Amino acid sequence: MYSPPLSSTSTRCDSKERMNNTNGSQLRLYQIWQGRNRFYLGGRLVFGPDIRALFLTLFLILFPVALFCAFVSRELINAFPHRFGYLIMAISLLFSVFIVVLLLLTSGTNPGIVPRNAHPPDADDECDTSSISTSCLGSQTGPISLPPMKNVTVNGIVVKVKYCKTCMLYRPPRCSHCSICDNCIERFDHHCPWVGQCIGKRNYRYFFMFVSSTNLLSLYVFAFCWVNIKKIMDAHHCNIWSAFFKSPASGILILYTFVVSWFLGGLTAFHLYLIITNQTTYENYRYRYERKMNPFNLGCARNFKEIFCTGVPSSRIDFRAHMKVDRSLSFNTLSYLGGATTNSDMHKTKNFDEEVGRQDVDECKETDSRIKIIGGGVDRCEK
Repeated sequence: MYSPPLSSTSTRCDSKERMNNTNGSQLRLYQIWQGRNRFYLGGRLVFGPDIRALFLTLFLILFPVALFCAFVSRELINAFPHRFGYLIMAISLLFSVFIVVLLLLTSGTNPGIVPRNAHPPDADDECDTSSISTSCLGSQTGPISLPPMKNVTVNGIVVKVKYCKTCMLYRPPRCSHCSICDNCIERFDHHCPWVGQCIGKRNYRYFFMFVSSTNLLSLYVFAFCWVNIKKIMDAHHCNIWSAFFKSPASGILILYTFVVSWFLGGLTAFHLYLIITNQTTYENYRYRYERKMNPFNLGCARNFKEIFCTGVPSSRIDFRAHMKVDRSLSFNTLSYLGGATTNSDMHKTKNFDEEVGRQDVDECKETDSRIKIIGGGVDRCEK
């Protein structure tokens, strides 16, 4: 019996499925990550949600340097012999480039995001089932609930770790969930609004170097602005106020760098104390280890070596990894990649599946009716 060729309408079911699978295989992890991070260069750079703060920080650093090079350094070039003024300007420019690189490393590096679980840990692994306890079981008929905290041993000292309902895991020691980035961060220090990123295990070194280097640059500009004022006073035989009127840029920069140096100097000293005692900002604020023994303190030398003389730990997440996502696996995949799917997300996915399913079924029925009229023996296309 003659069988007519299938029309383009009759092949839509298979073509749509192939297209969905193809599109799903091209997705990368960062494209479906449910945290609030922003990714650039194909997932190579991981920024926080408030990336606009980065531009403000760049302006607060680069504009004073530009003012220094355009006005103060030019006066110092004329004041110093043997072109020593050019060296002063060159050092400030190189220092600025170094600081900008540190700022980008701090803001664009994965701070130590902990991968989320696709489902909560098994209750059998977290509590002893031989003796049923209300801390592990809500009721005989109700759903199993995990205890909010459990004990782990760190250097012979018992430390309590919390269960994160968003990431569905017990946080490792020193880990905390950032409400701004919506991620659990290893060795969480704080979320810095000036860099728009969490400060954690993988970028704390860059953060400290950025803060301390910016403080040194501020002191450098502050010192040579005073040198310029002194040169003007000697050259024109005037008092300090007249010198400020002759070089207003020097006066503005002296006032600006004085305020900035107090802030950055205090921050640098505070983090030096944290490094020496092996604490984080969060731990210092929350636990006050001076009142009890710090389980992470290894001694001043080893604490310092842990921060500055070890390699940057590898990221626990490959945001550039290819992921295969389709409608039937959307819940499991998104749960693993970005945490628990919310009810609204599940409702949207369900509505989308039902709508697409209805369209496919209608198209298949229309194709079947046409085939029956022609009298072909073509197999039915079913959803």
